[in-house]
This record gives sequence, C-alpha cells and structure tokens, in this order.
Amino acid sequence: MYKSGFVTVIGRPNVGKSTLLNQIIGEKISIISDKPQTTRNKIQLVYTEEESQIVFIDTPGIQMPRNKLGEYMLKMSRSTLEEVDVLTFMIDSSMEIGKMDSMIIEDLKKISTPKILLINKIDELKEEDVLQLIDKYNKMDMFEEIVPISALEGTNIAKYVELLREMIPEGPQYFPEDMITDQPERFIISEIIREKALINLEEEIPHGIYVGIESIKKRENKELIDVFANIYCEKKSHKGIIIGKNGSKLKEIGQQARKDIELLLGSKVNLQIWVKVEANWREKENKIKYFGYK
Repeated sequence: MYKSGFVTVIGRPNVGKSTLLNQIIGEKISIISDKPQTTRNKIQLVYTEEESQIVFIDTPGIQMPRNKLGEYMLKMSRSTLEEVDVLTFMIDSSMEIGKMDSMIIEDLKKISTPKILLINKIDELKEEDVLQLIDKYNKMDMFEEIVPISALEGTNIAKYVELLREMIPEGPQYFPEDMITDQPERFIISEIIREKALINLEEEIPHGIYVGIESIKKRENKELIDVFANIYCEKKSHKGIIIGKNGSKLKEIGQQARKDIELLLGSKVNLQIWVKVEANWREKENKIKYFGYK
C-alpha cells in the first residue's frame, strides 16, 4: 500500500516554516531569513520514502497586505488551505496568541481539512511553558495533533513526519523519487541570491527587491558555470545601498550566494550580479506578473 498526499505549512511570517521544510527535505530550497515575508511563491517540496511520498507546499504565510504583491501573497496562501490532505499550522514560542495568529485561527475554523499544530522554537521555552501552550491550544478542539518542535535543532521533526505518514491517504507517487522540488534551478538560484540580500541589507530595502536570472551557462571544457543575475530595487537611493561603498555590499552578497549556488550545482561558479531600478514595482500589476508572481 503506497501512500501520498499534499501538506501545507502555514503561519504568520518568521515562525520558522522554511527552516522546518529545509530540515525535512535536507536541501536548502525554501528561502530562510530572519526577516518576515521572505517566501513569495507557492513552492512544492517533495519528500519521498519507500512506501510514501509527502508533497509539502510552502506558502508566503498569512500577513496583512501592504501592496499589490502582498495581496497576491495572501490570496495564494489562503488558496492552498482547501487543496491539501493535511494542514499544518505553525506558531512560535510566544506565550500569548497575537493578532495575526488569531486571524489565521479564525480562517482555520472554517476549514474541514485535518490539522496539526506545531509549536516551534521550544528550545527557547521552559518545559512548563511548553505544556501550558499545548493545553491552551488543546482547548480549542480543532487540531488532530499538537507537536512541540525546534525546527532549527531538529527536535521532534521525525515525530511530525510520522504523523503525516499516518494521515495522508493511499495514492500514487506523484513525482520521481529523486525530485525534491517542482521549482527550476534558476528559481532556486534567484532565491539564494535574494536570501543573501535579505541578510545583508537594511530593514526597509529587502522587501522591495526582486532577483532575476539572465542566464546560466556551462563553459566548454571547463568545470565552471557562469551565472548572470539582476537585483531589481524600487528606488535609486536603494541601488546605492545595495552596491555599497566601492561595491562592498554587493560583493558580500555575491560571495555568500556563490558558495550556496556551488553546493546546489556541484560545480565552481562565476557569479555576476548587476543592480537595476524598477520604480515601485510591487504596486504594478503588470510588473508583479512579469516577475513571475501569477
């Protein structure tokens, strides 16, 4: 009996959804950053074992939209809730239920999909606090299972995966066993570069950038791949900050990204990045679609 199913992981920004999925898949596919709203696309990550296949759908999370891009991200996150076999709601170590979590919980009450609650970042909590949180959410009577985890340290991740195996239905193997994501290589490379920009840039700039890959070419007779990329930002002043004094900031972003891209491609990489201005693109419907958010 082969089992397969689709699972979505939702939660407010920055609770650790992407860290969890990368921990399970074992590859760095979904962008990780300490800044909220880092995932922008609905990314499918595939976890295949001998008798089961779990397809995770990583969404941008649920947040109040501030622009056209934000509206797109919220619509996409909500659309997945009815499409999956198991719904995973992730919270962090906050002892109080905040405004955003309350909004998500109200959404979940309207959905009949089986639900698992993950309490993440338990490495930051005392045992009695963990038990208190479990009790608080148990009283809502809406979750099939509640699992305290640390996505960063891997605590109870195997237990969560085992629960998913039990809950998903019988079904076919949807993807080849060696496939871990439905996203093309160039998308993963662009996400790696965007992650490094998010890590290195000032607070107001990162959400206004988009990374486009111009080309990926392997040089003949050489173990070297040329990757040409553009970082688009919304203001001329941001362009200067991204580049940095004497190009120092862009160099740092490029060096960090190149290391991860080389691991992904299994080859030495010559990474060239240019910075371009596309004014207020997040407010423009045509630009959002042109940049691949459809």
